[in-house]
Amino acid sequence: MIVVFTGNGKGKTTACLGQMIRAVGQGKKAVMFQFIKGPWISGEHKFNGLEIYRGGKGFVGILGDKLPFSVHKKEAENTLKKIAKAIKSKKWDVIVLDEVNVAVSLKLIKVSDVLKVIKNEPQKMIIILSGRYAPQSFIKRADLVTEMKEIKHPYNKGTKAQVGFEF
Repeated sequence: MIVVFTGNGKGKTTACLGQMIRAVGQGKKAVMFQFIKGPWISGEHKFNGLEIYRGGKGFVGILGDKLPFSVHKKEAENTLKKIAKAIKSKKWDVIVLDEVNVAVSLKLIKVSDVLKVIKNEPQKMIIILSGRYAPQSFIKRADLVTEMKEIKHPYNKGTKAQVGFEF
């Protein structure tokens, strides 16, 4: 099954983590590969029982990012290669490509390359693609698509990201 969590509202990564916890709770194996997200430690990295690999060097072109685009691109391409290996290994029941939609929208990786990687997902494996700006081809390929829509967010009133809530 291919799942897409997209939209401009909060909750995409949180939904992915919830699916992972549910799977692990049922004795299944789940892994998350994070695109874009940098070296800082979020709450999910401190939670025992979840395998999470950070495949990004941080936000691209914003919040003081001074890295060359080529560094971000190479990191995203390497992460996609690791995901391809994870899918082929058939070791996992759930594989999350967190922020892959953003990585595609920033042109760090190609839509066609992601589709090749998920093309023949093994039976009973769930692959989740998350992030804003899901390409139509991901939505078309998916079995389940949920859009998170922002109605109201404290950030819009100047409240900074909160530990334990946003990260």
